[in-house]
Amino acid sequence: MYHRVAKFLVTALGIFLCLFTLFEVNYNVLQSQSSLAIFIGTGLMMCFLVYPVDKRLKDVAPLRWLDLVLAVAAGLCCFYVVFQTEPLFEAYWFDGFSLGDRAGAETTTDFVVGLIGLILVLEATRRSIGWIVPLLALFFVAHSYYCYGSFRLGFPEMPNWMLPHAGQSVKDIVGTTFLQSLGVFGPAASVMFKYVFLFVVFGSFLEMSGATQFIIDFATKTFGRVRGGPAMISVMASGLMGSLSGSAVANAVTTGTFTIPMMRSARFPNQIAGGITAAAASGGALVPPVMGAGAYMILELVQPAGGFLTIMKAAIIPALLYYLSILAIVFLYSRKLGTEAVSAEELEKKKLAPFEAAVFFGALTVLIGLLVLGFSPFKSVTGALAVILVLATLRKQLNLGTVPRMLAFGSFFAVLLLHQATIPLTEASPQWLQPFLGKSWIHPTEGSVTLLLMIESILSSAIVGMFGLLLFGLQHPAWRPEMVKSLGKSAKNGISLVAASACVGIIIGIVQQTGIAGDFSTAIKGVVETNLFLALVGIMVCSLILGMGVPSVVCYLLMATLMGSLLDELGVIPLAAHLFIFYFGMMSMVTPPVALAGYASASIAEAPIMKTSMAAFRFSLVGFTLPFMFIYRPALLLLAPEGGSATLFAVAHATTAATVGILSLAACLAGYLVGPLGPVGRGIMALAAILLLAPITSVGGMNLGLTIDVIGSLVFVSVAIANWQWPWRPEAPSPEVEAG
Repeated sequence: MYHRVAKFLVTALGIFLCLFTLFEVNYNVLQSQSSLAIFIGTGLMMCFLVYPVDKRLKDVAPLRWLDLVLAVAAGLCCFYVVFQTEPLFEAYWFDGFSLGDRAGAETTTDFVVGLIGLILVLEATRRSIGWIVPLLALFFVAHSYYCYGSFRLGFPEMPNWMLPHAGQSVKDIVGTTFLQSLGVFGPAASVMFKYVFLFVVFGSFLEMSGATQFIIDFATKTFGRVRGGPAMISVMASGLMGSLSGSAVANAVTTGTFTIPMMRSARFPNQIAGGITAAAASGGALVPPVMGAGAYMILELVQPAGGFLTIMKAAIIPALLYYLSILAIVFLYSRKLGTEAVSAEELEKKKLAPFEAAVFFGALTVLIGLLVLGFSPFKSVTGALAVILVLATLRKQLNLGTVPRMLAFGSFFAVLLLHQATIPLTEASPQWLQPFLGKSWIHPTEGSVTLLLMIESILSSAIVGMFGLLLFGLQHPAWRPEMVKSLGKSAKNGISLVAASACVGIIIGIVQQTGIAGDFSTAIKGVVETNLFLALVGIMVCSLILGMGVPSVVCYLLMATLMGSLLDELGVIPLAAHLFIFYFGMMSMVTPPVALAGYASASIAEAPIMKTSMAAFRFSLVGFTLPFMFIYRPALLLLAPEGGSATLFAVAHATTAATVGILSLAACLAGYLVGPLGPVGRGIMALAAILLLAPITSVGGMNLGLTIDVIGSLVFVSVAIANWQWPWRPEAPSPEVEAG
């Protein structure tokens, strides 16, 4: 009985969550805090219904019914915020004041509801992503309350190294973290709502359209004939998939299901196959245009000139270098092991489907094109989603008849044309109705049709058409299973992120209210003084430790909140500083002992978890040097040291040095260049990599950056010539020996 009720509720809530998010981010009907409360509340309700209190107790009936009670309680607590915020319910506000106007003077009812809501957020987060983030949130809560007690209640005074401040009472903590707009319904939830969740929906429908299979087939055709091709296919497929999904674990599972068996059949050891997949999957969130949730957090926190397009441009070269490094290591390692290419029979089976290719490149082109034209990320991804949905109606592999396809296809264009027909009515309509009507193609002052206004008008009509298509699909018997499956999968994939963003909001609320972040940065700066390198190493270590078992976006947000200002004070370009933190949040996915991408790949490869994670760490090693490189060489981000645009020479110099350094490191790690390298050759290659990749720009006050790069390049070329010319190379080990 419970399972039937829970399944129905999860499906209904998942569909509602997707449709509500798509609607609200595009039309902004509710107050910001109200829309976030509905978003978080729906996610928490699903979390309690999907995740049991403990996996071992998932079949204990009384506890599962308790989960239903907790789900309802979470929904009521969040709806209370809507009820006391939205002007529609103004008649029911206490003393005629909204919840925001009562800040610092909340009623007893406010406090009780907020306290229950806070506890439910912590429990939902524990269930979905584990103990780390809830315990961290509780630490900040306890720290704030103890500081309050030491000032007002006679608690023993806190030592200076624990960063004491004025603190907050329990009532103030609840008000800050749950009832007001700094905490649970604050910046973290806002980014998750406006940006991240939309890309989760985007990814699910991309899979429905068949574009994910095209990615695998395209990569196979590109590298299938090369020795070690299956591994290179995995790298390329993960880069393409990650550029749209942004999730390391989801990327590893999606591509690994296809590529790991291919690698094993080509004589790659199991743990190596899993390690390559995990390393490649973790870099996906570094690839524009999506770049995972962290990119939108950067947009929100840094707000660079040029918006998200600036972040995309800055990420291009580092992303290419990361995947170049993995391709180089995999290629050299494959030659050392003597692994095989994809069989001719297997290649013959892989046919690139023109339709799936059109869906993939069409969606990508629309997404990037709208971003380049200056549309917001959520408008851009909604427009790309509309393209995917329309094209998916024509996909032959979907088990549908001709009539349902034509009806679905026609419903989109019928709604689009009807919406365009409302353009003449817009000016005479009430203000509240105008956002839902068609937008004019004619510039209000110039009196002529402009291309940008035409695109904006068609985009707004396409979004309305998309809703028409979704609603048609949900009510039509033939389409309903596909629509429910894709919307439900989107919501389930986003549950943990919704809960995590709510819990991180608790920390952010306390940090912003108490000013502890500034004290923390000051204390750390006092330790590292003016040594930027030590500060970077410290942030790297903190990010990797914090990233153990925590989603990378959560790790980035916490580190950016606590330490972003420190790098600003040390003279680092803000965008470079936040990308540095973002990269190491991603690298925690392949850093043992807790490497989530490595764990996912190991399960598919049927390999030991630790061996797979260590292999992933080894293959992604360049990912640990890249952030240091672009801090000291901002030209890799297309930036100048003072934050402007870099010169062409600076970009060429930095990119060339990084490329040769990456090839040197790849040869060192693989033990192979033109042929197998012995210990001496590998050591010299390591020296060349250090000279080219390490942040050495001056020695004894002299600017020797270019000279050091030239020396490192000459070392690499010399070893390559010697390795090719003289037969002093050791014999290559067999795959069986290497695997052991």
